[in-house]
This record gives sequence, C-alpha cells and structure tokens, in this order.
Amino acid sequence: MSASDLYGELRPRAFAIAYRMLGSVGEAEDVVQEAFLRLHQTLQRDEPIASPRAYVATLVTRLAIDQLRSARVRRERYVGEWLPEPLVTGPSPAEEAETADSLSLAFLVLLESLTPRQRAAFLLREVFEYPYPEVAGIVGTDVDGARHLVARARGQLREGRPRYHASRRQREELARRFCAAAGQGDLAALEALLAQDVALHGDGGGRVPAVGRPVSGRERVAKILRAGMAVLVRGGGFLRPAEVNGGPGVLAFDEQHRLVGVTALGMAGSEVRTIHSVVNPDKLRHVDRVGDLGALVRAGRRTGRERGDHR
Repeated sequence: MSASDLYGELRPRAFAIAYRMLGSVGEAEDVVQEAFLRLHQTLQRDEPIASPRAYVATLVTRLAIDQLRSARVRRERYVGEWLPEPLVTGPSPAEEAETADSLSLAFLVLLESLTPRQRAAFLLREVFEYPYPEVAGIVGTDVDGARHLVARARGQLREGRPRYHASRRQREELARRFCAAAGQGDLAALEALLAQDVALHGDGGGRVPAVGRPVSGRERVAKILRAGMAVLVRGGGFLRPAEVNGGPGVLAFDEQHRLVGVTALGMAGSEVRTIHSVVNPDKLRHVDRVGDLGALVRAGRRTGRERGDHR
C-alpha cells in the first residue's frame, strides 16, 4: 500500500486521537502531519513496519503527549477560562458510537484534569478500545502500568463523565429550541430548557467579550444568555442550530454571515446541563470565516441605548 493510501486510511483515526489528546484542531493537525512525515521517511528507507496502524497510533500519541506537556504551560497564562477548540460535526454512522460522549467539549474539559500519560492510556483503552498490551507499548510502560494509568483516569473522571445518550433527533430538537428561545430573548423558554444546576462556560481568550469564569444556576445563566443574545441580535447578528462535537450546539453569526461564536450544549436527559461557548476568534478560524464579535457587541449596545433598552 502506498503512503498516500495509508494516509487516506489512517488519517481519520490519527486525527481523532490527536484532537482528543490536545483539544486543539491546529495542534492536532500538526501532530498528524508530523506522524505521517515520519512514516513516509521510514518507508523511503525500506525499513519494515509490521503494522502501519499501530505505528501511526504510537507516533501520534507520543507526539501529542509531548505537545500537551508544553501546551499546559501556555494554558496556565491563558486569559479567562480555556476551552477546547470546537468541531462542527455532522452525520457519520461509522463514528457515531465513538463520538457519543468522548468528543463533547464537556468531556474534553474533564480530560484536562489527567496527566498526559493518563489521558493517552484512558483514550486508547476506553474510547478507541486498544488492548492493554498495545496501550502499554504506545505509552511506554508494561501492561500492569497501563492498567494502573487507565484505572486512575477512570476514577478521576467517574463523577463528571456524561452518562446520557440522546438520539440525533433529540439533539437536533434541543438545539433548535435553544436557538429559538435565545434568539427571541424568551427568558421563560430558556429556563425551561436548562437544568437547575446548569453551568455556563465561556472562552474569549481576552480577545473578545466572554464570561470570565463559570456561572451556575438556571436563573442566572438564563438571564446572562438573554442579555448576551439581545446584544447580538440588535447588532445584526443571528443564531443557527448545529451539531457541535457530536452533540447539540448553536453557531452565532454577524450580519455579514461571518462566524463569531460556537456554543456546545451538554444534555442531561431532555435538559441542558452544560454550556460551553467559544468566541475566541483564534479558535474559530478552522470552522468558517470569522467576524468581529467586539464590533458587533458595541453596535448592539449603541442600538440598545438609542432605543432606551436597559435590560
């Protein structure tokens, strides 16, 4: 099989591992490219590779572990709350089971509590179902060590890991209802969608307006959402339901149809349990052309003052 054929076959899994490890689309792409460059160089030297699949998975995981260690130093200096870069996803039956809960922004945030090797071992075993001997070889330990890494990770994540699995129709309906309620500023409808202990997280990276720290509670979150969406709409912006990281979500655009925000909704039954809103423009460029949220907010506030709207 040629290098290009191997790339087409192995790249989806390689990116899936790298993205879950790093929570960054750009960093994941860099890791995948480096792994395939090394694969190509090895093949050119006519060195035998017993299993290209295992070879690429090992390279990607080890590169991601190294990248994550340096990334965490940068994240400690990040302005406001750091959230993973969102993925606007779509129907993909082959990936459906795999993305059910391991791709959500809420779950990727939970993974931040693990060490890089715990994170790698847990993902390889629990998400991608590699046998323990392969996990051990990839992360550089023995089988008992791999089991220990996975057990420690599983224990740390047990309380926060999503347990609810909704159908695609349920996810789409929730996104549509949330989008309508937020866009219309319907406080009662918003509150009806939110769990009592709902938590709102925002990531503006110090570049654009965003909540500086997590906000909890149905009434507080609903009021913040209504106020923010009112400013967005007055500035000419609009919302559109979407699938974000395999779950329900909302895309926010300015009047020129440029993306200014991506919001992922974590479900608990039929309610929204977590809201992760990414508005840092640097984390949106891989999704669509990006607008200026700051300018849109300023325009919305001017319009509100002119109308005497002080909500």
